[in-house]
Amino acid sequence: MEQAHIATARGQYNEDGFYVVPQVVFPKEMVANAVAGMDAIRRGEYDTGIAPRPSPWNPGDDLNQLCKIEQPQFANHAIRELLTYPALGEWASAITGASGVQLWWVQLLYKPTTPEGASLKTNVGWHQDRHYWGVWEEGSELFTAWIALSDVEEDCGPMQFVRGSHKWGFRNEGDFFAQNLAAQREGISTPVGETWEEVSGAIPAGGVTFHHNLTFHGSQANVSGRPRRSFAVHLRTQNSRPIGDRREGLSEFIDDRTLCPVIYGKM
Repeated sequence: MEQAHIATARGQYNEDGFYVVPQVVFPKEMVANAVAGMDAIRRGEYDTGIAPRPSPWNPGDDLNQLCKIEQPQFANHAIRELLTYPALGEWASAITGASGVQLWWVQLLYKPTTPEGASLKTNVGWHQDRHYWGVWEEGSELFTAWIALSDVEEDCGPMQFVRGSHKWGFRNEGDFFAQNLAAQREGISTPVGETWEEVSGAIPAGGVTFHHNLTFHGSQANVSGRPRRSFAVHLRTQNSRPIGDRREGLSEFIDDRTLCPVIYGKM
């Protein structure tokens, strides 16, 4: 990766609080294998012999609701291969300047299409990830890579980022599971002098976006007629530590470098 491209990517990430990688990152075959792995997990089939962690959605649940499964890499080899593809770690380091990057939590997100006129709970409400990450020390460098396994166009309910909102500090507002994003937006306080500007993160299959842990983001319904498939991959740099260096909750598995691999440098 050329230094000029790194500088541009890092500058945009620092300014906007997110970065949409302008190219496909993962090979087609690797993406196809991860799609098969995602479908296997949704059926309750785990080729590693290990189940995902307890999740909001489990095999047998309503297929028309947002499917959110915690730590899918525990359960499937193809997903592990995707998440350790070197380009992911290289991009993560490029935009943050990190000398080390570790994957510490992953969420499988399968958003079914919403039939016209139907009312399904598939939106993702406006939120800052830090709202849910209290296990980490204040100031820890935490961020997320969002990997698309299907073409995520505007009618698929792509990620929407609020430009520059990572500079507003932790607001302690927002709710991942909120469905009325317009009403929710009215309840989130925008700092004086700041503007709420939403930017789409539409990307092709094999593409990836990155966002800061304080960046507000959410997504609307998928009305494309096909499922929207993705992984939210939560990452940390060498400048991060659980409170009290404890191993519990979201930090429980960080010493297991098979399930929570270091994807760039050393930690």
